[in-house]
Parts: sequence; structure tokens; C-alpha cells
Amino acid sequence: MGSQSPGPASGTSSGQLRQIGLLPLLALFYAYTAGGPFGYEEIFRSSGPGMAILFLSIVPFFWSIPISFASAELNGVLPVQGGFYRWVRAAFGDFWGFQCGWWNWTGTFLLNTTYGVLLMNYIANYVPMSRAETWAGASAVLILFSWLNVRGIKVAGWVGTALQAAILIPVAWLCIVGLLHWHYNPMVPFVPPGKKLSEVFGAGLGLAMWNYAGYEQLSVIAAEIKDQQKNFLRVLFWNTPLNILTYTLPAALAIAVLGNWQDWQTGYIVTASKLVGGPALGVAMLVASILGVASLSNSTILYTTRIPAAMAEDGYLPRWLSGIHPRFGTPARAMAVSTVVYCVLAGWPVVNLVNVYIWTRIATSMLTVLAAWRLRSKWPDVPRRFRIPWGKLGVAYVVLPVVALCALKVAGSEPYVFRWAPVLLAGGPVAYAIFRWVFHLAPGAAISPPASAQSVQE
Repeated sequence: MGSQSPGPASGTSSGQLRQIGLLPLLALFYAYTAGGPFGYEEIFRSSGPGMAILFLSIVPFFWSIPISFASAELNGVLPVQGGFYRWVRAAFGDFWGFQCGWWNWTGTFLLNTTYGVLLMNYIANYVPMSRAETWAGASAVLILFSWLNVRGIKVAGWVGTALQAAILIPVAWLCIVGLLHWHYNPMVPFVPPGKKLSEVFGAGLGLAMWNYAGYEQLSVIAAEIKDQQKNFLRVLFWNTPLNILTYTLPAALAIAVLGNWQDWQTGYIVTASKLVGGPALGVAMLVASILGVASLSNSTILYTTRIPAAMAEDGYLPRWLSGIHPRFGTPARAMAVSTVVYCVLAGWPVVNLVNVYIWTRIATSMLTVLAAWRLRSKWPDVPRRFRIPWGKLGVAYVVLPVVALCALKVAGSEPYVFRWAPVLLAGGPVAYAIFRWVFHLAPGAAISPPASAQSVQE
């Protein structure tokens, strides 16, 4: 970028960044995209167990796998810190690059604040708290995980690995007990009796899309991945089947034991575990659900705070926001600013507004797959270490299902989402105008096509 090259090529940032290997990287990404069989249980009651399991099994082939293909190819062309935000800028220019980064960053204010509040709500079921105590507890949790992330990606990675190990032990326990006490067909009924397929399709699709969203986020830490090209592909390859098993197997086996799909609602996996395996398994799953929310918070802070640092490095945001901690090699200032916003929002009833955030996730996911399509024509001769398979048909497979699912989800949004989500998206152009023409911040020159798709370590 003029005198500055983006992200990893910049000596001001990438040379100071620490790196992690495959296992903690997979644990962090799995935590961000799934983390455990928690928070989606309503899909079995609203759509019926058969439809729910079908959705959870096939939606990845039209949602997360296409986004993974796009991310893998774009990473092979531009393996840069900030990932998908910088890919979109390279494909569509300064304005859309800013929108992609801004929407991702500000949208996740709602998302990560929600995780802090949800964790305290779990605890409040057993230790009654006032609203002020809930806010203080949520803020303390968010500050703790932000501090762990400031300490470095290695710390965050091994914390994420330990959390996931603790979470998956009771999940495996539930699956084993379920296999030994199978009584019912978990696919029956396919849809709730008395309801038409059209009546349950939208809700099930929305929940499934939510569960499999965020696959482009792995790219934002490109400079912090050891053996980056290989491990990037390995994580994308393993993460989808792990997520499918997480969302289908424990719940299906519990329903096969209990047959009570109509009782399932958010958080019911804890009750189901108690009914299937007794009080000990119920307590273990309760602890796992709390750790699952903590793990989500830890990984979300990791992935979302790299974006404002990269935008500041490019000149979109104040330069001081791009500062890398001299000892820990993390964007500590971007993390600190984000954490302050998290704590402020934790005092408000933001849990339901996570549905508003989904529109920003849809926008960034669409821009990512469209960037893969655009750079195929804009930079046709640039070497790609990974190419979306099947030629033009493969590119169509990557773009069209994602655009179609996004359109269906937006069309099926709740009325309050239609009121507030456009306001959140409109914040992008407004912020762009303010930073460009009020504060006179201008990004550097457009990213040039690389001579070769070199890895970030090179």
C-alpha cells in the first residue's frame, strides 16, 4: 500500500506477532464457530427433530463450506493479517473495504457483550443477582478474557484448548449413554404435527445459518498462524465435520433416549443430560455450558479485535489504534477500546439484539464470497495456492447458495430486526464519511496484486 504494505508485510506489526500451531488454532476456531451443543436447542421444537437434523446436516454444504472455499482461495492469494476485510478492499475498493471491517467490528460489540451477559444469566439461575451485579459480573468476565487475549495468542489458544477439552468430556459422556439407551427414532416426526413445512422452514434455516456462520473469521489472524498456508486449510477442513457432529449427535442421541423433542428449548441440553445420565451428568453439562459461553467470548475477542487494528494500520482509523504490545505482540489498544464498549453495553438488555448483529454477519460473509468471484477476474494470473475446485461452476457454488441463503434470512427477519439492523448497517457509510471528511483520515494506496502468493512468514 504505497509506502506501507498491508498487514503481514508491514514491519510495524507482523514482525512482533506471536504464532500458534494447529491444535490451539483449531480449538479457538471451533470455539468461535460452535464451542459445544449449546444455545440452539429450540430448533428441534420449532422445526421438528427430523427437519432440524436435516438442516444441521446439509446447511453447511451451502453456507460454511462455500465460505471456507472462498477463504482458502483468497488466503492463497493474499495471506494478510486482517484477512477478509483486506480481501474485500482489494476486490471492491476503499469504500467497501471500510464497510466490511466496520460492520464486522461494530456488529460484534453486540455479539460479545451478549456472551458476557449470558454467562452471568446462567450463574444467576443458581446465585440470584441484581441487575447491577449482573452487569459487574459480565464486565469482569469480558475484561478477564480481553486481558488473556492481550497476553498473547498463545495464551488465548491454550486457554481455548483447555476449555474445549473440559466441554467435550460431558458431551462425549452424553453420547455414550445415549447410544446405550436408544428407544426412539430421533428423526420422527419430520415436522411438528399440524404444521406445514413452509411454516417451520424459515426458523430452522435461520438457526442453522447462525450455527454455521463466521468461517471467514479465521483469516484475520493470518500472520499469527505457524506454517500458515497448511494450517489454514487444515483448520477449515476439520472444523465443518466437527461442527456438524457437535450440533447433531448429542441432541439426536438424547432425543432417541427421551423422545421428548417438543420440550426442547434454549439450554435444554442440560436438562436432557440430567434425564439421560442422572444428576452427575446434568451438573457436568451445566458446567460445560458455562464454559462454552466463556470459550465463545475468549475466541470472539481474539478474532474481532484484529480488524480495527488492521483498519487503523491501513489509515481508515486513528493510527494509534494499530499499536502492537511490545511484549505480547497483540493489538492491545484495539482490544482495550473494544472491551470498554463491551462493558458499557453489558448494562443494557442486549441479548435479543444479537439478531440485529446477524445482518452484519450476512453482509461480511456475502462480501467475502463476492471478493473471491471478483478477484478471479481482476487478478486472473496471480498464482493461487488453493483454487476453488470445478472452475466456473465451483465459483458459482461458492457465491450463489450464500447469496440465496442470506436473502432468505433477511426476508425472514423479525419486525424489530427490520427496525434496527438497517440502522446498524447505515453506521458504516456514516462512519466512513466522518473519518474521511471530518477527521481527514485517508487509507493508503490500493493493494496491488502480489507477484506470487507468498506465505505470511515470507
